[in-house]
Amino acid sequence: MSTGLAVTVLFAGFFLLMVLRVPIAFALGVACVPLVLLDPRLGPLVVFNESFKSFNSFILLAVPFFLLSAQLMNVGGITDRLLRLSRALVGHWPGGLAQVNVLLSVFFAGISGSATADAASQGRLFIEAQVKEGYSPSFSVAVTAVSSLLSAVIPPSIMMVVWAGVMPVSVGGLFVAGVLPGLVLAASMMFVVHMCSVRRGYPTHAKATLVARLVALRAAIPAMLTPFIIIGGKVFGWFTATEASVIAVLYALALSCIVYREVGVRQLAAAFTETAEMTGAILLCVGTASVFGWLLAFYQVPQFLLQAATAWQLGPLGAGLFIAGVFLVVGCFLDAIPAIIIVGTLLEPMAMASGLDPLHYALIGIVSLAFGLVTPPYGLCLLICCSIAKMRIADVMRDFLLFLLPCLIVLASIIALPELYLWPVRLFGPALLE
Repeated sequence: MSTGLAVTVLFAGFFLLMVLRVPIAFALGVACVPLVLLDPRLGPLVVFNESFKSFNSFILLAVPFFLLSAQLMNVGGITDRLLRLSRALVGHWPGGLAQVNVLLSVFFAGISGSATADAASQGRLFIEAQVKEGYSPSFSVAVTAVSSLLSAVIPPSIMMVVWAGVMPVSVGGLFVAGVLPGLVLAASMMFVVHMCSVRRGYPTHAKATLVARLVALRAAIPAMLTPFIIIGGKVFGWFTATEASVIAVLYALALSCIVYREVGVRQLAAAFTETAEMTGAILLCVGTASVFGWLLAFYQVPQFLLQAATAWQLGPLGAGLFIAGVFLVVGCFLDAIPAIIIVGTLLEPMAMASGLDPLHYALIGIVSLAFGLVTPPYGLCLLICCSIAKMRIADVMRDFLLFLLPCLIVLASIIALPELYLWPVRLFGPALLE
């Protein structure tokens, strides 16, 4: 079977199944079946072997542990303390509650690594509260959905863990490289909140006193140490990313059960159950996407793209723009994790041939795919927030675009000015980031 025919069969089958509303993990797996059955060089065992090999990854063990630490933070009262600190710091700014929404997403991102978990928890917490304070429903949904993508960029990001698991790049380097882009994205969102709030007259809260801020900071410091433990331990070689995820769980357990004492047996059971469900969904996507990606490699699609890149003679800037465009389009239709495994590995030879640094390529890919979490028609985080608010996606698009455009400008700056964002990695040096 030729490369063109194989690619046509794979993607036609996949998109047909998506139109029929088959879940993405199953659509990826079922789309592989015709090739496995029709090509005599392949067989049913290919599906099982490639799926098993994708699961047999030490670094992917970090995924369920980071998810569990986030669940424990939620049920253990840790998120509430971070909320009070956010309100004390920025609640008096124009659009106070929306500013708190964004800042809490920054804090939560340093704990959870999951944008969908952020969207679900923040949506329940903020959307109705903002509407009651006079914010428009569409603005409330837009700021909550867009700020949730910070969890995909700020470490410990699940997307970074998966990226490092399937491509030759340091997860420690990704963790360090993701901090600055995440903070710049958050600043751009807070700027939009400020401008819209001044123009529309959204309310602010009374400015917290210095004593109130110190009290809130004291209560939140134990929770805020979590990202420093994770990133610092990895950077300075105290433990691997997987070991860091286990330490994050133990630390969250200690805070929830011993320090704050707000977790009972029922809450622990709920946290473990929710984590198991989310992990199962993620790893099923990893398994079927790995088979899909292996078939693309088997039919030499990466070599074809590498030849095209050589013919086009793209430099780092041109390649970065092209790659970002591909990921932005793919992210509209495909979940981030299978997109990393399929598209990320396909474009890697092209990126390297064009002179992109592996960490720079990873940043472009992860930030671009993070936008896919909020862009229709897939836009899972946007769908979650619209579902909570009982609104249609079309009704929030105007306010959503107000937030998306500055974020795209940040992405363009990441492509054009890599050293502006990668200097923290250079500061620590490669030896500390392996």
